[in-house]
Amino acid sequence: METYYLSVLSLAPVFTVALFLVILRWPASRAMPLSYLVAAGLALFVWNVPGTQVAAATINGLIVAGTLLYIIFGAILLLNTLQESGALRTIRRGFTDITPDRRIQVIIIAWLFGSFIEGSAGFGTPAAVAVPLLVGLGFPALAAVVAGMLIQSTPVSFGAAGTPILVGVSTGLSGAENVEAFAAAGGFHEWTDFLAMIGTKVAFLHAITGTLVPLIVLGCMTRFFGENRSFADGLRVWRFALFAAFAMTIPYIIVANLLGPEFPALLGGLTGLAIVVTAAKRGLFMPDPSEYWDFPNKDKWDPEWSGTIEIRDDSSKATMSSLMAWAPYGLVGLLLVLTRLRALPFSGWLNAWSVRWPDILGSSITASFQPLFLPGTIFIVVSLTTFLLHRVDTASYGKAWSNSIKTTAAASVALVFTVPMVQVFINSGGGAAGFDRMPIALADGVASLAGSAWPIFAPFIGGLGAFVAGSNTVSNMMFSLFQFGVGERIGVDPSWMVALQAVGGAAGNMICVHNVVTASAVVGLLGKEGTVIRMTILPFVYYALLPGSIGYLIVWHADKGLLNAGTVLIAAIIAFVVYFVSSQLRHGSPS
Repeated sequence: METYYLSVLSLAPVFTVALFLVILRWPASRAMPLSYLVAAGLALFVWNVPGTQVAAATINGLIVAGTLLYIIFGAILLLNTLQESGALRTIRRGFTDITPDRRIQVIIIAWLFGSFIEGSAGFGTPAAVAVPLLVGLGFPALAAVVAGMLIQSTPVSFGAAGTPILVGVSTGLSGAENVEAFAAAGGFHEWTDFLAMIGTKVAFLHAITGTLVPLIVLGCMTRFFGENRSFADGLRVWRFALFAAFAMTIPYIIVANLLGPEFPALLGGLTGLAIVVTAAKRGLFMPDPSEYWDFPNKDKWDPEWSGTIEIRDDSSKATMSSLMAWAPYGLVGLLLVLTRLRALPFSGWLNAWSVRWPDILGSSITASFQPLFLPGTIFIVVSLTTFLLHRVDTASYGKAWSNSIKTTAAASVALVFTVPMVQVFINSGGGAAGFDRMPIALADGVASLAGSAWPIFAPFIGGLGAFVAGSNTVSNMMFSLFQFGVGERIGVDPSWMVALQAVGGAAGNMICVHNVVTASAVVGLLGKEGTVIRMTILPFVYYALLPGSIGYLIVWHADKGLLNAGTVLIAAIIAFVVYFVSSQLRHGSPS
């Protein structure tokens, strides 16, 4: 009984977020302080964690929040610099030259360019790059944030050159005797080979599930932000959406098998971008010009769609070439790649300067960050370079800094409670009560209830970890060994359980509170975090349920046959998708 009791209690901080942020629609600046108080109260009075440990976790959370705000500031500064220089006007015109169809634009920018940036830098950076770019093209801020969150799925497991696998899974599993014995028995005498094997399974699950992500992005965009409020408007370009999906996922899975976990998202996104932009320019799978889709006129937008950052189409700014306008984004991508690849020395140089606070307040919690390695530094460097390259006048550049500081400050209230809540939740072990930390207690309760059906639930636990921690990497650290152990207990290949954990942890980024806050902040959209999560929760369920069903089929087919619960769920999901898409296209009515 204690297992279920602790599991329910551990759910309380998460339930608080769901109740006040998602259901009651409170802004994160009001909901997250309550969630923090619930987590801290449980840690102090139920888990009996020392007050100094709760305080240390809170301090660590504030430091992490500061690094996030630094990244947000850098991203906003770059956007404002490009606006002041007139580069955004040129970029907007360049996309219009390819197509004015917003459906095609969101696939190219969010799905493909976003996947490349995720593979380069990870940790929510695509939201800081792709989301403001979409707003600069004329997308409603809320639509841009939702699109940016939805693509935080397929590329995430291989973000930041494979960090969620090479650091998250590796840290979670390393040193465990049962894992090392399993790896040796499977012929994996090098730890990197074992991680690469898990990475290929992760890529396989992502490649199947991610096929529908561009279609989901389109459906959500036209349903929530179109004049007709219809899924059908987005689904009508299903051929282009599937083409763009395969252009990314096929190279993605090939790279995962040939080169390992560092490059699938990076090279998959880059290859897909080259293929799809070339095809779009030649009209392949493109809609007829008479069927181009756009948002309604701005005076018809719901007030909650717009952020405080206004993108002005200032015709007084000097025109420039597309190459010059895109140069800052190209430089961002180049610097992110150069500073993240372990084969190059730059990563070591930038990480050499580390600000550390070891054993905060005498606890075992250590706070650290590398200022030069943070994406915020790259954004600021590129902004300064753009100031010189685009010859922005000093007054306009000063305005870019001033506006960026104001917008970042508005985001700080939500983050200074969100991240400390996460740190208290994660660091709730070692108390006098002798209980496992809250995430493990919660997962234990679910595992006890699920039994042999655990593969179906495994991705949801990974997603829960990312929801509260804001990171696939941290989720994998918390739960990889737990997932491996559950796999052993129910008698299935435990490496598949770890793969399901990694996929679910990636999907959890769609609904993660502080990722939503970060993405919203870069376009000045604050207080609508619950609205974003309500729009992304069903895509998250799909992205956790389908891999879980596939995993169940794979691990149990030898014992239960090919026709098992996993097969039934897969068939049901496919049937629903086919029926839904065909019915929408057939009737084309608002849904």
